[in-house]
Amino acid sequence: MTDGAAVPPPAAGAWREGDPPGNRRWTGAGPLRLESGAELPDVRLAYETWGTLDADRSNAVLVLHALTGDSHVAGPEGPGHPSPGWWEGLVGPGLPLDTDRYFVVAPNVLGGCQGSTGPASTAPDGRPWGSRFPRITIRDTVAAELALADALGVAEWAAVVGGSMGGMRALEWAAGHPGRVARLLLLACPAASSARQIAWAAPQLHAVRSDPDWHGGDYHDRPGPGPVAGLGIARRIAHITYRGAGELDERFGRLAQDGEDPMGGGRFAVESYLDHHAAKLARRFDAGSYVLLTEAMNTHDVGRGRGGVPRALGRVAARTVVGGVGSDHLYPLARQEELAAGIPGADGLRLIDSAAGHDGFLVEIDQVAALVKELLAD
Repeated sequence: MTDGAAVPPPAAGAWREGDPPGNRRWTGAGPLRLESGAELPDVRLAYETWGTLDADRSNAVLVLHALTGDSHVAGPEGPGHPSPGWWEGLVGPGLPLDTDRYFVVAPNVLGGCQGSTGPASTAPDGRPWGSRFPRITIRDTVAAELALADALGVAEWAAVVGGSMGGMRALEWAAGHPGRVARLLLLACPAASSARQIAWAAPQLHAVRSDPDWHGGDYHDRPGPGPVAGLGIARRIAHITYRGAGELDERFGRLAQDGEDPMGGGRFAVESYLDHHAAKLARRFDAGSYVLLTEAMNTHDVGRGRGGVPRALGRVAARTVVGGVGSDHLYPLARQEELAAGIPGADGLRLIDSAAGHDGFLVEIDQVAALVKELLAD
């Protein structure tokens, strides 16, 4: 497995003005007042759509991506889209999110790096936001998505679907705006980030900020490689939390990487695997967005200001399906059991049987498809 080191990555793997738009559209959310009290001016969200919005605008489904995802849920890699759709097999004619029936909308999250306003995008003064971009919360990302729904004329989503960070956003939609979500699919996410999850994030944040090319977050318009080394270390740490321990042992064991001898300073195959994923991320993601969104995930607590988690879950009015991955050690099943027990419209927890760990909600397409079909069944 190659680590992609032959071609240096860009300083920031972000979509920038002048790049091919691909299938993106944009909507302006105007100035956005954040939970912190700061105001973010001229916010816009990039998004993609599939299918046709009905005349009564009742068939819209919102799909929300995880930390390093984007709006490109389905479709090939190509100009403007550095990687193929991250949930191929779920969106399209005759598929579980049937675009002959539903209008599917997938925004790039506020603070992201694939077309939405974030650290790599241009501030009103013409320079990249960089370190000046204010801290945001999961609720702030939903506030921006609320503006997108209003721009589309969608008063109520037929369904909101998300996993991991996307699940956090989906839960915030349903608890914060219960009249605007008819059905809800929550996958591999918690009601609130735990100390253990925040602890896993801490060395990732330190890795990025310790990179000498971080420059305090102001690297986007500087010469040099950008903090790709620190971002790569962060990705290696994160990827260990995303995959199941048994899966790594089964796939790699103690095998050496082809042509390398660990006894002589070469790599084990599992090390090469992590190097590969670090290099891939650096070519399609921005370190500033990684830091910003990781910190936003740390703030996630659906019960904050709502009388605690049980009361907040009780606000959810949507018909709900909750799914968790049995081998997930980042957001273990107990976190989804709390959701399933506390949301009035949920009917128990659905198990995704996978050795892949947290990433099971992305790779077990057939099992996720079954949950989508259950959610949307009449």
